[in-house]
Amino acid sequence: MQVHGALVQVQGVGVLLLGPSGVGKSEAALELVTRGHRLVADDVVELSREAGRLFGRALERIRHFLEIRGLGILFVPELYGAESVLEQCAIDLVCRLDPNRAPGEFERVGWERPQETLAEVALPTVRLPVRPATSLGVLVEAAARDHRMRERGPSAAARLDALRSEEA
Repeated sequence: MQVHGALVQVQGVGVLLLGPSGVGKSEAALELVTRGHRLVADDVVELSREAGRLFGRALERIRHFLEIRGLGILFVPELYGAESVLEQCAIDLVCRLDPNRAPGEFERVGWERPQETLAEVALPTVRLPVRPATSLGVLVEAAARDHRMRERGPSAAARLDALRSEEA
């Protein structure tokens, strides 16, 4: 199975960036690479399921290349070093980049992450607003860090709610 998107490993979390063409998936991936994270795939992500987990990799002919409107084709290891890319990684989180929703339609508290199923594997998903001057790389990095924290314990929203309950 293949999806149109970008895959980046952010501090050990495989983040699949999805959204309409031209929304900024490649630019977000480039921003993440410049912040020290690793590109796995851009444009087409090949998916495979192994032992109940979903993995992604680039098609061989476009592996480690990024297409950035206004710049053209970039070869990431040449610009950022061999450590800036990976052949494949597990996909742990889906970030849907959404330019079309009204501000009130985005999650504000984050009790639970909705699930999205790809290749019969359920994955936590966040929808991120795309607006002018939005730093998508920063938002995606925060989503990956939050995902890691949620794996270790309750969400920030649950912790805040517990504090409010203690004060009452």
